[in-house]
Amino acid sequence: MTGMRDILPQDQKHWEAVRSVAKKIANSYGYQRIDTPILEDVNVFVRGVGKQTDIVAKEMYSFTDQGGDILALRPEGTAAVVRSYIQHGMFNQTQPIKMFYIGPMFRHEKPQSGRYRQLYQLGYEAIGEINPALDAQLILMGYNSLDELGIESTITVNSIGCPDCRNEYKKALVKYYRGKSKLLCEDCKRRIGSNPLRLLDCKEDGCQNLKDEAPQILDYLDDGCKDHFMKVVEYLDELDLPYVLNPYIVRGLDYYTKTIFEYWAVDDTTGKNALGGGGRYDGLVKVLGGREETPACGLSMGMDRIVSKLREKEIEVPEIYGPDVFIAQLGEAAKKKAMVLYESLRKKTDFKLAQAFYKDSLKTQLELANKLKVKFTLILGQKEIGEGTILIRDMEGGVQEVIDFDKIEAEISKRLDKYAKNGNPVMIIGEDITALNTENGGINDEIDEVKEDSKYVIDTGEDIIDIIED
Repeated sequence: MTGMRDILPQDQKHWEAVRSVAKKIANSYGYQRIDTPILEDVNVFVRGVGKQTDIVAKEMYSFTDQGGDILALRPEGTAAVVRSYIQHGMFNQTQPIKMFYIGPMFRHEKPQSGRYRQLYQLGYEAIGEINPALDAQLILMGYNSLDELGIESTITVNSIGCPDCRNEYKKALVKYYRGKSKLLCEDCKRRIGSNPLRLLDCKEDGCQNLKDEAPQILDYLDDGCKDHFMKVVEYLDELDLPYVLNPYIVRGLDYYTKTIFEYWAVDDTTGKNALGGGGRYDGLVKVLGGREETPACGLSMGMDRIVSKLREKEIEVPEIYGPDVFIAQLGEAAKKKAMVLYESLRKKTDFKLAQAFYKDSLKTQLELANKLKVKFTLILGQKEIGEGTILIRDMEGGVQEVIDFDKIEAEISKRLDKYAKNGNPVMIIGEDITALNTENGGINDEIDEVKEDSKYVIDTGEDIIDIIED
């Protein structure tokens, strides 16, 4: 489907890195997770986001269900969170209520770089507090989210005031653009009468050129809005955040009041795809049927664009599945015992384990262990079952020894601890190390040769050391 795509297993590590940082930042600042339905009553967004906004008028997926209800796939997260705040009476709790979310949104946009019809956002919302320190802290949270991922960013900030002072500004804006309407794109010609603030947000080159001479909102702020914004800026200065004042950012949603902000990668040269943004929305609770004058502030970040930036900058992220120990087996009896061992270690320890019990070939199992880059491989065969032992192989150092089967947990734990402290393979040398004749093709040779993709025939007799080169 146009604008939709699969996020494949090999791509998940970048997404998981973003999700992990979002959760970490949320926990650091006391924000609790909320999950709202993907489907909402369409009026949550028509009333909350604004009927004349592009998101609602042009991009929102809406339909009538079998029961006659008009529903919408959520195009953004804030309105749904506020609906939940009202519905569940959160105004009776200690304010502010601080929540965060991670999930898919849906917009019928024209697919292009950084834009999808199913997009993913993370967001932080704080409802029930007017103090400008909250605005500054939320701006900091978004910046820290990018910084912890290794993305260098800058912040643009502005204030669009309250409805009263903004109405005067809109009049000035309409007057300015009406005299230049012939130079506007078709969308902006429509916006003059329906949503004049969006004239400043148009990405068309011709409309961008007109913006520089347009009236500035900061000249129209009343004393209360001006004082609020100056305090936000003072906090940002104290926090030493890299921000610039931009009197022409307005954001695309009707619910914003006072402080608004956006995050841009420092190397962004197009100015078309912000990594995130947000602002104050002091009137949204009332619009959706809640108590009057319930202040709120929040932000959302585009996970798709952040992941794209991680890849573009080739920023290393942790692997999701990175096992330390592989359990290999040879023979039916060994397979059964190895399966029991795996479950025992999985339940009793925090070892990161891997296995391939569905494979009978030891060579295939060892190849997989190498591919997974495990630190140690435990190898169990018929002989080891009879002797109550197991082979442990240091995959990087090439050292192998026989240990008592009942001492597996303690031995692996000791070696992993040493590995973590030293950052190097653990080399344990002693008389109990299994001596292997490399001329006869021992298991040491096999693992080395597996890396070179050589062919082997494995003797499935009782002793797994009997591996001979083809």
